[in-house]
Formats: sequence, structure tokens, C-alpha cells
Amino acid sequence: MKAYLLQDNGAPEHLVLTETERPKAGLHEVLVRTRAIAINPVDAYVRRDRKGLLHILQTTPEQAPWILGWDVAGTVVETGEHATQFKVGDEVFGMVNFFGQGKAYAEYVAAPEAHLALKPAGISHGEAAAATLAALTAWQALVTHARVQQGEKVLIHAAAGGVGHYAVQIAKHLGAHVVATGSEAGRKLALSLGADEYIDYNQQSFTDVVKDADVVIEPMYPDEHVLHSIQSLRNGGRLISIQNFLGADAVKEAIQQKQLFSIRMTVTSNGNDMQQIAGLLADGHLRSVIAAEFDFSELPKAHEQIETGKTKGKIIVTL
Repeated sequence: MKAYLLQDNGAPEHLVLTETERPKAGLHEVLVRTRAIAINPVDAYVRRDRKGLLHILQTTPEQAPWILGWDVAGTVVETGEHATQFKVGDEVFGMVNFFGQGKAYAEYVAAPEAHLALKPAGISHGEAAAATLAALTAWQALVTHARVQQGEKVLIHAAAGGVGHYAVQIAKHLGAHVVATGSEAGRKLALSLGADEYIDYNQQSFTDVVKDADVVIEPMYPDEHVLHSIQSLRNGGRLISIQNFLGADAVKEAIQQKQLFSIRMTVTSNGNDMQQIAGLLADGHLRSVIAAEFDFSELPKAHEQIETGKTKGKIIVTL
């Protein structure tokens, strides 16, 4: 089969399309013929950063080369001896083995059936692949960790981005009042997805507008941004960080002063959550916004695009 191998960290050109052995489904796995892959910022991070690659892939230098990628949609072509959830011919999607090696940059992917869900018939493989890591992050942030309730005010930063555009939709589905932030370029998209308010950070500080949020979804890394988000939370609110580890003394002190629930979350592969996302996609409560689509032969170009930091929605690669 064809797959992209990474021998050493570096530029997108370090991803080399190669003929390699087709995997076999393990006892509790299914073998998926890949139809679409989604590209995330973390993909580019592990490609260029050795420490990040070793940590997130849970690997060692001696195991090079690696096949990157976790987000996949496709068709089951083989089932493991003890795999019972899916059958050959089923169309499935999911985030495979995160943390760990999903090996999604390939024509065939061996995936634990517990990480997958059936793809709704009404959406494309590309739309399904897009709604994996990013959608799971949004779902787990809002439902698993924040436990958002109807009528609560939720502040979502980078609301037109990969995670953000799903978070807006999920928060609205949960009955929240959604305040979205981003550049002016993201206003139309965020409002079209259900945001009740939109703050252009180039024109206005969100701390001047929001002072009583119940929940903040914080995807930014700088401590200064996190401190501003804390200012926008009510006492006893919930701060869900996707990047910042919340370990700086000033951040810890601000969290304690407001008696916040806070967590630096890590998204996890979870078939039950994927089934919830599949249901929202099928019912029309959730949709994937595709910013750019690349052919499998152009996958390194998809990495170049994600590294611009300006993507609205998701980047997918189709086979």
C-alpha cells in the first residue's frame, strides 16, 4: 500500500510517499480502506518537533520511520477475530490511537473498533474525517469536562477554527449562550454556526464585553491570554484549557482567587463519544466546514496550509 513515512523531523517535504506493507487487523481491530484523512495542528507539530513526536506517538527514535495521522474515514475491508461492532463494507470514521500511533497517512489503517463509529449516510467521507480529533476535543471539553448546562454563557476563542467551529455548534446544541472570539474574517462563519455574539479581538478586548462567563474554552497557549480568560469568568466558573498547562504562578493564583474549576484537557480516542458526534452529524445539529481539500499525493501541501494558522474550519485529504 501507499503511505507517507517520516524518517526524521523537519519540513513537510520530510513526509515521503512510499510503498509499504499493508497492515492486518488485530484481534479487536478492523482494517479500514482510507477514503479521507483530516489534518490538525498537532500533525504538523509532531512532524517538525522530535520531543513532541516521541511523546505524542509514544515511540522511540529506534522505531523510525513513522506513519503519522489519527483522523480517518473509510470502509471496513477486514475484521479481527474478536471484533464484533462492525462488518466488512461498513463505512466508519474516528480518531485512532491518540495518544499513540494512529498511522492514518496510509491507504489502509488498522483501527481498534472501540475508536470508531458508523459514518452517517448523509455526509461525505471528508466531512466525517474532519469531525474526529477536532470535534472530539470540542465535545469532551464542553460535555465531559465543562458539563455545560442549558442557559449558561460559554466563551469560545478561535471560534472559526478547527476545534472552535465544532465547539460553537455543540455549545448551542446544549442550549448555551455562545460568545465567540476571533478575527473579523471568522465573524460570518461563527455567527452562521449559531454564535450569539462575536468579538473581533483586533477591535475590542473580550474582557471588556464578557465578565460573567460560566465556561471558557481556551485554546491559546500564552499565560497572558489565559489570565484574560480568567477575568471573563464568574466566580466558580470553569476554565477548559486545550494547550496551556495552567502551571504558571500567576495563573494558579488567579484560578484560586475565583475558585474556578480548571483543567488542561487531552482529547482521547473514544468510540462512545464518536457515536454522539455521528448522531449530531446525522441529525444536522453538527456540520464540518471544509476550508481546503487536497489529494493524497498533495498531503505535504496540506501541512503547509495548516501551518499558516489562518484556516477557517478543517483541512482534509482524500484518497
